[in-house]
Amino acid sequence: MNKAKPFCIAKREVWEAFKQVKANQGAAGIDGQSIEDFERDLSNNLYRIWNRMSSGSYLPPPVRRVDIPKGDSGKTRPLGIPAVADRIAQTVVKRYLEPILEPKFHKDSYGYRPGKSAHDALAVARQRMPDGTLVSRERGTPQGSVISPVLANLFLHYAFDCWMQREHPDIPFERYADDAICHCRSEAQAQKLRQALGQRFAECGLQLHPQKTKVIYCQDANRPGAYPQRSFDFLGYTFRPRSSRNRDGRHFVSFLPAVSKQAAKRMRQRVRRWRLHLRSDLKLEEIATWVRPVLGGWVRYYGRFYPSKLRGALRTIDEFIVRWAMRKYKRFRGRLRASWNWLQAIKHRNPQLFASWSLQPVAG
Repeated sequence: MNKAKPFCIAKREVWEAFKQVKANQGAAGIDGQSIEDFERDLSNNLYRIWNRMSSGSYLPPPVRRVDIPKGDSGKTRPLGIPAVADRIAQTVVKRYLEPILEPKFHKDSYGYRPGKSAHDALAVARQRMPDGTLVSRERGTPQGSVISPVLANLFLHYAFDCWMQREHPDIPFERYADDAICHCRSEAQAQKLRQALGQRFAECGLQLHPQKTKVIYCQDANRPGAYPQRSFDFLGYTFRPRSSRNRDGRHFVSFLPAVSKQAAKRMRQRVRRWRLHLRSDLKLEEIATWVRPVLGGWVRYYGRFYPSKLRGALRTIDEFIVRWAMRKYKRFRGRLRASWNWLQAIKHRNPQLFASWSLQPVAG
Protein backbone atom coordinates (compact mmCIF):
# COMPACT_ATOMS: atom_id res chain seq x y z
CA MET A 1 0.00 0.00 0.00
CA ASN A 2 1.47 3.34 -1.04
CA LYS A 3 1.68 6.08 1.55
CA ALA A 4 2.01 9.77 0.68
CA LYS A 5 5.30 11.47 1.50
CA PRO A 6 5.15 13.81 4.51
CA PHE A 7 6.71 16.65 2.46
CA CYS A 8 5.29 17.53 -0.94
CA ILE A 9 8.29 18.16 -3.20
CA ALA A 10 7.84 17.83 -6.93
CA LYS A 11 10.47 15.82 -8.76
CA ARG A 12 10.59 18.66 -11.27
CA GLU A 13 11.91 20.96 -8.52
CA VAL A 14 14.88 18.65 -7.94
CA TRP A 15 15.56 18.57 -11.67
CA GLU A 16 15.45 22.38 -11.96
CA ALA A 17 17.74 22.65 -8.92
CA PHE A 18 20.22 20.30 -10.58
CA LYS A 19 20.26 22.43 -13.72
CA GLN A 20 21.10 25.52 -11.65
CA VAL A 21 23.89 23.72 -9.81
CA LYS A 22 25.32 22.40 -13.07
CA ALA A 23 25.24 25.88 -14.63
CA ASN A 24 27.14 27.30 -11.64
CA GLN A 25 29.73 24.50 -11.84
CA GLY A 26 31.85 24.53 -8.67
CA ALA A 27 34.33 22.15 -7.08
CA ALA A 28 33.67 18.76 -5.54
CA GLY A 29 32.64 18.55 -1.90
CA ILE A 30 34.03 16.37 0.86
CA ASP A 31 33.01 13.19 -0.97
CA GLY A 32 35.18 14.09 -3.98
CA GLN A 33 32.24 13.73 -6.36
CA SER A 34 32.29 16.22 -9.24
CA ILE A 35 29.26 17.27 -11.28
CA GLU A 36 30.46 14.96 -14.07
CA ASP A 37 30.63 12.06 -11.60
CA PHE A 38 27.15 12.89 -10.34
CA GLU A 39 25.75 12.84 -13.90
CA ARG A 40 26.98 9.31 -14.55
CA ASP A 41 24.08 8.01 -12.46
CA LEU A 42 21.92 11.10 -12.73
CA SER A 43 18.47 9.51 -12.51
CA ASN A 44 19.21 7.50 -9.38
CA ASN A 45 21.12 10.33 -7.71
CA LEU A 46 18.28 12.80 -8.25
CA TYR A 47 15.69 10.25 -7.11
CA ARG A 48 17.69 9.64 -3.94
CA ILE A 49 17.70 13.37 -3.11
CA TRP A 50 13.97 13.70 -3.83
CA ASN A 51 13.07 10.59 -1.84
CA ARG A 52 15.03 11.62 1.25
CA MET A 53 13.82 15.24 1.19
CA SER A 54 10.20 14.20 0.63
CA SER A 55 10.30 11.65 3.43
CA GLY A 56 12.05 14.01 5.86
CA SER A 57 15.08 11.76 6.19
CA TYR A 58 17.58 13.92 4.31
CA LEU A 59 20.73 14.66 6.30
CA PRO A 60 23.35 16.96 4.76
CA PRO A 61 26.90 15.58 4.64
CA PRO A 62 29.83 17.52 6.13
CA VAL A 63 31.08 20.53 4.18
CA ARG A 64 34.60 20.65 2.78
CA ARG A 65 36.50 23.64 4.17
CA VAL A 66 38.86 25.60 1.97
CA ASP A 67 40.82 28.62 3.18
CA ILE A 68 40.90 31.42 0.62
CA PRO A 69 42.89 34.71 0.70
CA LYS A 70 41.25 37.55 2.61
CA GLY A 71 42.01 40.78 0.77
CA ASP A 72 45.58 42.04 0.95
CA SER A 73 46.10 41.26 4.63
CA GLY A 74 47.80 37.91 4.02
CA LYS A 75 45.14 36.25 6.14
CA THR A 76 42.59 33.69 4.97
CA ARG A 77 38.89 33.12 5.44
CA PRO A 78 37.09 29.76 5.48
CA LEU A 79 34.90 28.84 2.53
CA GLY A 80 32.55 25.89 2.79
CA ILE A 81 32.08 23.72 -0.31
CA PRO A 82 29.04 21.42 -0.01
CA ALA A 83 28.82 18.15 -1.91
CA VAL A 84 27.07 18.28 -5.29
CA ALA A 85 24.02 16.43 -3.95
CA ASP A 86 23.79 18.81 -1.01
CA ARG A 87 24.06 21.85 -3.30
CA ILE A 88 21.07 20.48 -5.21
CA ALA A 89 19.10 19.93 -1.98
CA GLN A 90 19.94 23.43 -0.78
CA THR A 91 18.86 24.88 -4.13
CA VAL A 92 15.49 23.12 -3.78
CA VAL A 93 15.05 24.81 -0.38
CA LYS A 94 16.24 28.16 -1.73
CA ARG A 95 13.77 28.02 -4.63
CA TYR A 96 10.98 27.34 -2.14
CA LEU A 97 11.94 29.93 0.48
CA GLU A 98 12.97 32.84 -1.71
CA PRO A 99 9.50 33.75 -3.11
CA ILE A 100 8.08 33.60 0.43
CA LEU A 101 10.79 35.67 2.11
CA GLU A 102 11.46 38.25 -0.62
CA PRO A 103 8.30 40.31 0.00
CA LYS A 104 9.12 40.45 3.73
CA PHE A 105 12.68 41.72 3.39
CA HIS A 106 13.48 45.40 3.91
CA LYS A 107 13.74 47.58 0.80
CA ASP A 108 17.24 48.70 1.85
CA SER A 109 18.61 45.17 2.02
CA TYR A 110 20.46 44.57 -1.26
CA GLY A 111 22.70 41.51 -0.89
CA TYR A 112 21.93 38.36 -2.89
CA ARG A 113 18.39 39.39 -3.73
CA PRO A 114 16.63 39.08 -7.09
CA GLY A 115 16.36 42.42 -8.86
CA LYS A 116 18.81 44.14 -6.49
CA SER A 117 22.53 44.66 -6.87
CA ALA A 118 25.62 46.15 -5.27
CA HIS A 119 25.28 49.07 -7.68
CA ASP A 120 21.81 49.77 -6.28
CA ALA A 121 23.20 49.88 -2.74
CA LEU A 122 26.06 52.14 -3.82
CA ALA A 123 23.74 54.51 -5.70
CA VAL A 124 21.41 54.92 -2.72
CA ALA A 125 24.35 55.34 -0.32
CA ARG A 126 25.74 58.04 -2.61
CA GLN A 127 22.49 59.99 -2.32
CA ARG A 128 22.31 59.65 1.47
CA MET A 129 25.42 61.29 2.83
CA PRO A 130 24.50 63.58 5.77
CA ASP A 131 26.84 64.73 8.53
CA GLY A 132 27.59 61.46 10.28
CA THR A 133 27.71 57.99 8.73
CA LEU A 134 28.18 54.77 10.66
CA VAL A 135 29.76 51.96 8.66
CA SER A 136 29.16 48.62 10.33
CA ARG A 137 30.37 45.12 9.59
CA GLU A 138 29.07 42.03 11.37
CA ARG A 139 31.16 39.00 12.15
CA GLY A 140 30.24 35.37 11.76
CA THR A 141 28.11 35.13 8.60
CA PRO A 142 28.84 31.77 6.93
CA GLN A 143 29.99 31.64 3.31
CA GLY A 144 30.00 29.06 0.58
CA SER A 145 26.72 27.18 0.63
CA VAL A 146 23.78 27.79 -1.68
CA ILE A 147 21.29 28.51 1.09
CA SER A 148 23.57 30.68 3.25
CA PRO A 149 22.71 34.04 1.61
CA VAL A 150 18.97 33.47 2.08
CA LEU A 151 19.38 32.34 5.70
CA ALA A 152 21.81 35.19 6.46
CA ASN A 153 19.38 37.71 4.99
CA LEU A 154 16.54 36.18 7.02
CA PHE A 155 18.56 36.38 10.24
CA LEU A 156 19.78 39.93 9.65
CA HIS A 157 16.31 41.00 8.54
CA TYR A 158 15.16 40.53 12.13
CA ALA A 159 18.47 41.16 13.89
CA PHE A 160 19.21 44.41 12.06
CA ASP A 161 16.68 45.61 9.46
CA CYS A 162 13.50 45.29 11.54
CA TRP A 163 15.31 46.49 14.65
CA MET A 164 16.51 49.63 12.84
CA GLN A 165 13.04 50.29 11.49
CA ARG A 166 11.53 49.85 14.95
CA GLU A 167 14.13 51.54 17.16
CA HIS A 168 15.69 54.09 14.78
CA PRO A 169 13.12 54.85 12.05
CA ASP A 170 14.73 58.24 11.37
CA ILE A 171 18.10 56.70 10.35
CA PRO A 172 18.16 55.37 6.77
CA PHE A 173 20.58 52.57 5.91
CA GLU A 174 21.80 50.28 3.15
CA ARG A 175 22.74 46.68 3.94
CA TYR A 176 24.46 44.31 1.54
CA ALA A 177 24.83 40.91 3.24
CA ASP A 178 26.85 41.68 6.41
CA ASP A 179 28.04 45.15 5.32
CA ALA A 180 25.89 48.16 6.23
CA ILE A 181 25.93 51.95 6.10
CA CYS A 182 23.75 53.96 8.51
CA HIS A 183 23.20 57.64 7.74
CA CYS A 184 23.09 59.79 10.88
CA ARG A 185 22.52 63.51 11.20
CA SER A 186 25.34 64.11 13.65
CA GLU A 187 28.39 62.50 15.24
CA ALA A 188 26.51 62.21 18.54
CA GLN A 189 23.70 60.28 16.88
CA ALA A 190 26.20 58.02 15.11
CA GLN A 191 28.10 57.24 18.33
CA LYS A 192 24.85 56.49 20.14
CA LEU A 193 23.76 54.17 17.34
CA ARG A 194 27.12 52.41 17.38
CA GLN A 195 26.72 51.61 21.07
CA ALA A 196 23.13 50.44 20.58
CA LEU A 197 24.14 48.23 17.65
CA GLY A 198 26.86 46.60 19.73
CA GLN A 199 24.30 45.69 22.38
CA ARG A 200 21.77 44.50 19.81
CA PHE A 201 24.24 42.23 18.03
CA ALA A 202 25.49 40.82 21.31
CA GLU A 203 21.89 39.83 22.11
CA CYS A 204 21.71 38.08 18.72
CA GLY A 205 25.03 36.26 19.10
CA LEU A 206 26.83 38.58 16.67
CA GLN A 207 29.75 40.98 17.04
CA LEU A 208 30.51 44.24 15.28
CA HIS A 209 33.86 44.14 13.51
CA PRO A 210 36.08 46.26 15.79
CA GLN A 211 38.22 47.72 12.98
CA LYS A 212 35.64 48.11 10.21
CA THR A 213 32.85 49.65 12.30
CA LYS A 214 33.51 53.39 12.46
CA VAL A 215 31.95 56.83 12.32
CA ILE A 216 32.74 58.75 9.12
CA TYR A 217 32.44 62.47 8.45
CA CYS A 218 31.13 62.94 4.89
CA GLN A 219 33.15 66.00 3.99
CA ASP A 220 32.17 67.98 0.91
CA ALA A 221 31.69 71.59 -0.26
CA ASN A 222 28.79 72.08 2.17
CA ARG A 223 30.51 70.28 5.08
CA PRO A 224 34.11 71.54 5.19
CA GLY A 225 34.73 70.64 8.84
CA ALA A 226 37.63 68.45 9.95
CA TYR A 227 37.27 64.91 11.33
CA PRO A 228 39.79 62.06 11.65
CA GLN A 229 37.74 59.60 9.56
CA ARG A 230 36.66 60.98 6.18
CA SER A 231 36.59 57.88 3.98
CA PHE A 232 35.38 54.29 4.05
CA ASP A 233 35.19 51.24 1.78
CA PHE A 234 31.91 49.63 0.75
CA LEU A 235 31.48 46.87 -1.85
CA GLY A 236 34.85 47.47 -3.49
CA TYR A 237 34.42 51.25 -3.64
CA THR A 238 35.96 53.98 -1.49
CA PHE A 239 33.71 56.86 -0.46
CA ARG A 240 35.68 60.05 0.19
CA PRO A 241 35.81 63.76 -0.78
CA ARG A 242 36.50 64.05 -4.51
CA SER A 243 36.58 66.72 -7.16
CA SER A 244 33.37 66.90 -9.16
CA ARG A 245 31.90 69.22 -11.78
CA ASN A 246 28.45 70.73 -12.02
CA ARG A 247 26.38 71.40 -15.15
CA ASP A 248 28.07 74.76 -15.60
CA GLY A 249 31.50 73.13 -15.67
CA ARG A 250 32.51 74.47 -12.27
CA HIS A 251 34.51 72.24 -9.95
CA PHE A 252 33.48 71.56 -6.37
CA VAL A 253 34.12 68.92 -3.69
CA SER A 254 31.61 66.11 -3.31
CA PHE A 255 31.58 62.92 -1.20
CA LEU A 256 31.66 60.23 -3.90
CA PRO A 257 32.48 56.54 -4.43
CA ALA A 258 35.26 55.32 -6.73
CA VAL A 259 37.12 52.05 -7.10
CA SER A 260 39.02 51.32 -3.88
CA LYS A 261 42.80 51.06 -3.64
CA GLN A 262 42.51 47.41 -2.63
CA ALA A 263 40.34 46.55 -5.63
CA ALA A 264 42.63 48.47 -7.99
CA LYS A 265 45.67 46.69 -6.57
CA ARG A 266 44.06 43.28 -7.12
CA MET A 267 43.27 44.18 -10.72
CA ARG A 268 46.81 45.34 -11.42
CA GLN A 269 48.23 42.18 -9.86
CA ARG A 270 46.05 40.03 -12.08
CA VAL A 271 47.07 41.99 -15.18
CA ARG A 272 50.72 41.40 -14.29
CA ARG A 273 50.08 37.66 -13.97
CA TRP A 274 48.79 37.64 -17.55
CA ARG A 275 52.31 38.61 -18.75
CA LEU A 276 50.88 40.18 -21.88
CA HIS A 277 54.24 41.56 -22.98
CA LEU A 278 55.49 38.01 -23.57
CA ARG A 279 52.62 36.98 -25.87
CA SER A 280 54.34 37.86 -29.13
CA ASP A 281 52.55 34.89 -30.68
CA LEU A 282 49.23 36.77 -30.49
CA LYS A 283 47.84 39.66 -32.47
CA LEU A 284 46.56 42.69 -30.60
CA GLU A 285 42.98 41.73 -31.46
CA GLU A 286 43.58 38.24 -30.03
CA ILE A 287 44.92 39.71 -26.79
CA ALA A 288 41.83 41.93 -26.56
CA THR A 289 39.57 38.90 -27.04
CA TRP A 290 41.52 36.94 -24.42
CA VAL A 291 41.21 39.58 -21.68
CA ARG A 292 37.75 40.88 -22.63
CA PRO A 293 35.65 38.77 -20.22
CA VAL A 294 37.64 39.82 -17.15
CA LEU A 295 38.35 43.39 -18.23
CA GLY A 296 34.74 43.92 -19.25
CA GLY A 297 33.55 42.70 -15.87
CA TRP A 298 35.84 45.15 -14.07
CA VAL A 299 34.63 48.06 -16.20
CA ARG A 300 30.96 47.18 -15.75
CA TYR A 301 31.30 46.95 -11.98
CA TYR A 302 34.00 49.43 -10.96
CA GLY A 303 33.36 51.90 -13.79
CA ARG A 304 29.80 52.66 -12.70
CA PHE A 305 30.85 55.52 -10.39
CA TYR A 306 33.70 57.98 -10.95
CA PRO A 307 35.10 56.03 -13.94
CA SER A 308 38.18 58.23 -14.31
CA LYS A 309 39.61 56.60 -11.18
CA LEU A 310 39.29 53.16 -12.75
CA ARG A 311 40.81 54.47 -15.96
CA GLY A 312 43.95 55.36 -14.03
CA ALA A 313 44.02 51.98 -12.27
CA LEU A 314 43.79 50.09 -15.57
CA ARG A 315 46.55 52.08 -17.26
CA THR A 316 48.68 49.03 -16.40
CA ILE A 317 47.14 47.26 -19.38
CA ASP A 318 48.34 49.99 -21.74
CA GLU A 319 51.83 49.75 -20.26
CA PHE A 320 51.94 46.01 -20.97
CA ILE A 321 50.62 46.51 -24.51
CA VAL A 322 53.42 49.00 -25.17
CA ARG A 323 55.97 46.49 -23.86
CA TRP A 324 54.33 43.83 -26.06
CA ALA A 325 54.64 46.05 -29.15
CA MET A 326 58.33 46.75 -28.41
CA ARG A 327 59.02 43.01 -28.31
CA LYS A 328 56.85 42.04 -31.28
CA TYR A 329 57.75 44.74 -33.80
CA LYS A 330 61.34 45.54 -34.71
CA ARG A 331 60.50 49.14 -35.57
CA PHE A 332 59.50 49.78 -31.93
CA ARG A 333 62.44 48.13 -30.17
CA GLY A 334 64.06 50.63 -27.87
CA ARG A 335 61.57 53.32 -28.98
CA LEU A 336 59.24 53.89 -26.03
CA ARG A 337 57.73 57.17 -27.23
CA ALA A 338 57.02 55.76 -30.70
CA SER A 339 55.30 52.76 -29.10
CA TRP A 340 53.06 55.00 -27.02
CA ASN A 341 52.21 57.08 -30.10
CA TRP A 342 51.30 53.88 -31.96
CA LEU A 343 49.02 52.83 -29.12
CA GLN A 344 47.30 56.22 -29.03
CA ALA A 345 46.62 55.91 -32.77
CA ILE A 346 45.09 52.45 -32.21
CA LYS A 347 42.88 53.88 -29.47
CA HIS A 348 41.71 56.65 -31.76
CA ARG A 349 40.83 54.22 -34.58
CA ASN A 350 39.26 51.53 -32.39
CA PRO A 351 38.31 52.92 -28.95
CA GLN A 352 36.19 49.86 -28.13
CA LEU A 353 38.95 47.29 -28.61
CA PHE A 354 39.73 47.18 -24.88
CA ALA A 355 36.92 47.89 -22.41
CA SER A 356 39.15 50.18 -20.34
CA TRP A 357 39.57 52.52 -23.31
CA SER A 358 35.91 53.50 -23.18
CA LEU A 359 36.21 54.97 -19.67
CA GLN A 360 35.92 58.73 -19.60
CA PRO A 361 38.96 60.66 -18.27
CA VAL A 362 36.85 63.43 -16.72
CA ALA A 363 36.24 63.69 -12.98
CA GLY A 364 32.87 62.94 -11.44
